[in-house]
Amino acid sequence: MTAPAPPLPDLETRLARLNALYQVSQVLHSTLDPQEALRLIIREAVRLMRASSGSLVLLNPTTRLLEIHAAWGLPPGADQLHLKPGEGITGWVARTGRPARVGEVRADPRYIMLRPEVRSELAVPLEVRGEVRGVLNVDSDQPDAFTEEDEALLTELARQAAAVILNTWQYEQLRLKARWFETLVSVGQTVNSPVTLHEVLQTITREARRLMGARLVSLLLLDPSGEWLDLRASAGAGPAYLNKPRLSVGDSLLGSVVRRRRPLQVENVQTSPRYQHPEIARLEGLVSLLSVPLLYHERALGVLNVYTGASHSFSNEEIQVLSAFADFSALAIEKARLYERLVQTEEQLRRQEQLSTLGLLAAELAHEIRNPLTVLQMLFHSLDLRFPESDPRAEDVAVFAATLARMNRLVERVLDLARQSEPRLVPVQINLLLTDLALLIRSKLRQHRIEFLTRLDPDLPPVTADPTQLEQALLNLLLNAIEAMPDGGRLTLTTRTVRRPGLPDPPTGVAIGVRDTGPGMPPAQRAGAFRGLLETTKPGGTGLGLAITGRVIEAHRGKIFLASGPGRGTVVTLLLPV
Repeated sequence: MTAPAPPLPDLETRLARLNALYQVSQVLHSTLDPQEALRLIIREAVRLMRASSGSLVLLNPTTRLLEIHAAWGLPPGADQLHLKPGEGITGWVARTGRPARVGEVRADPRYIMLRPEVRSELAVPLEVRGEVRGVLNVDSDQPDAFTEEDEALLTELARQAAAVILNTWQYEQLRLKARWFETLVSVGQTVNSPVTLHEVLQTITREARRLMGARLVSLLLLDPSGEWLDLRASAGAGPAYLNKPRLSVGDSLLGSVVRRRRPLQVENVQTSPRYQHPEIARLEGLVSLLSVPLLYHERALGVLNVYTGASHSFSNEEIQVLSAFADFSALAIEKARLYERLVQTEEQLRRQEQLSTLGLLAAELAHEIRNPLTVLQMLFHSLDLRFPESDPRAEDVAVFAATLARMNRLVERVLDLARQSEPRLVPVQINLLLTDLALLIRSKLRQHRIEFLTRLDPDLPPVTADPTQLEQALLNLLLNAIEAMPDGGRLTLTTRTVRRPGLPDPPTGVAIGVRDTGPGMPPAQRAGAFRGLLETTKPGGTGLGLAITGRVIEAHRGKIFLASGPGRGTVVTLLLPV
């Protein structure tokens, strides 16, 4: 027997509500912003239910409390209400997972009043992947305002709302991961950029704050003794935090991150007995902390700290992302330190080169003075000037003789001091020596916009040489080539094995070539390139280092070949015997 058809008005009402539900669904899917989606859900719920007010409550996974994330028609400050599961009608729905339809809230002991005009309430659970994650509430100023059909309709709306919430959460997670990836790429670029340590530290804290959406980020580095952590950079810090005392590695909470080399999180630094300065945390508005070690080849450099302004439980994914960020940061820090050391070393080498040049100049001056001084002494003694003691000229002759002797002693002392020591010969790998020199001149090459090319023979035999003297000679050649290209160019460094014509073995020597694309050298300058400093023909200079190079190669029984011409660059080839 066929059941009687429902009355036409009921069908029309149901159709109208289904149509309204469809329209609400279209509205809810119009945004991917989580907070905007929540506001749309509660607004449409109040409108669809013809309610007076409403709220959308979500369970905080960190505090396990129910918090109002969107409301409509509630008084100001209502969003500060936090409920435990089971507390109030909302808490009862969240705990049981069942809807609640109350016709008279004043008669229900579970009810917690937010608005005195409310008479009836309808609350349904929000389930995300089978788990209750919140509650959708609507209120009315009329008693028994909601029917069983209203409950079914709001339940269906809650199901759609849960899907919207899930989609927006997933979208937000993808957007967050994209931001993480973008920040990691940015830090990776910083690692490969020649910047100072201060710039690196500021970039790390700024990017970490953006990466984690943090209230404050600080970076503490170990001091040279390894016993203290010093604040070196921060983003979002106020005066109280910036002026806090340094921390002991052995006794502080953050020091344990260095000692254990593992991340650490604190739910609330304002109340934690382990945190050293809770009063500063309260002044700065800091709540939760995640601290990760800065590790470089398993060696701790310091810690990176992320503070939030509200209670937050850092997920495993957040910890992993920040740890990866810290690994990039440690590499950037170590590279910046190396860069600063290279700059300092280059400056020291430059000063050493100037001192070497000055010493060579003093030796040549002394040598040039000694010859005419010897002639003067010989002529003076040949004159055999003798005068009676009463004659004033006798005293003048004595002073002249003493002055000549004193000048001769001074010249000999300068020559003894400047006389180059004999080379201490040991086996030297030329390619390795040149690779180290390339690191030293890297910043200078970058400053002059010079392209640096190497073509090193991998089978180069070792030579017997003094590595210190040979390094100085080669460095002088490289710096001279760089000075020849102030507006940029190309510097090519080559090595090859030299053998006797027609005989494959044994090798007789090693050739080192330094080629530049500078303006070249005219004949007069080529002729005096490796002479003494007093004879140089280099325009506007003193032939810095080339005379030293000539002497070093000569002491190593080597040879120097120079090929150059105006507009064709210069090639200097050193030939060292094996």
